Amino acid sequence: MKTAPPHFHNLKPMSSINKILMIKSHSMGIGDLLRSSSAWRALKDKWPEAELHLLFLSKHPGYAVEELIKNHHLLSSATFLTLREGSPHIAGVKKVPHTELKNQVCELAKRINPDLIIDFEASGIRTSLLTRVAAKACAAKTVGIAQFLGRGLLYDLSSPSTASFAMERGLTLPMDYTNRDFVALSALGIERENRPIELEVSAMGELYAEQLRKRLPPNLPILGLNIGCGTPDAIHKRPDMMNLVECIGNAVKNYKHSLILSGAEFERDVNLEFISAYAARWGDTSHIFNLAGETSMNTLSGLINVCQLFISTDSGPYHMAVAMKKPTIVWFTYEEVTSFHNYPWCRRVVQPTPDVFSKAVNRLLNLD
Repeated sequence: MKTAPPHFHNLKPMSSINKILMIKSHSMGIGDLLRSSSAWRALKDKWPEAELHLLFLSKHPGYAVEELIKNHHLLSSATFLTLREGSPHIAGVKKVPHTELKNQVCELAKRINPDLIIDFEASGIRTSLLTRVAAKACAAKTVGIAQFLGRGLLYDLSSPSTASFAMERGLTLPMDYTNRDFVALSALGIERENRPIELEVSAMGELYAEQLRKRLPPNLPILGLNIGCGTPDAIHKRPDMMNLVECIGNAVKNYKHSLILSGAEFERDVNLEFISAYAARWGDTSHIFNLAGETSMNTLSGLINVCQLFISTDSGPYHMAVAMKKPTIVWFTYEEVTSFHNYPWCRRVVQPTPDVFSKAVNRLLNLD
């Protein structure tokens, strides 16, 4: 039988949850973090008036996605504490001392004063210990995952292991990131129930979208293309350029439109390569606009929002478009089940032929 923590009798009742602190420490990818929004929505559905506060332990400072998440409509705050004092690419970067990290977590817990703290991480013991530290500072109840023997004793409520969770629900391992957050929430009796991920256009995004529309030909539908995958670890996700040109040109050759190419500044050249290859295959490219480097994480939501259809590789903008319920085609170079989204407004293609790609475009644009 689980032994109650020393502060158990001072805990606030579960029926009066006004503030929730959520602890995560995994990947800082845009898609990985946005997938958590399904769990945030589930918590809001259970406690509509509760404030949700995210604490994320990141490897180092400076991730671009922080800007996006700090402005997410479901969160009252998002705090990013780093485990290292600088970029891991710099030699000799030191770890933040555990005592310092512990003090930062204590100060945050006292400032927020949550009623409930949820540790979403299944691996390791760091977040378990920091959850206990935070709970002691504010007399909150704690929830976590009993991933291995004894770990459940560190929480007031604990769910079964990830493997048990998946088995009980007929899910395959590895699970996609959206389902992973519901392992911890199952301790609260909260199930995913097919809740989608969510993202709203930011105020800066709305302003950018308004300005962008003025630059584009009026009264024409707008398609978006994110070739992306420009970092060394993601190049293998980038489509073969000639196949991409063939598929897109074939799909929209009879559909008058503007095509906007998104991307980071360092992806401008790959967009130029696409335009050059498109011109060689299909001729006119006056309808194509290279906007790489123009958007931040917040203004990118505005770019995506002006599009009738957004086409992307398996990268952050893909997950953003899906979270915004934008008709989305994602181009995979190989089967990657953990990156799939299964929603009516999303179609995935894996190394598609022009015919397969055209069918996906026609279905989402209702051209059949």
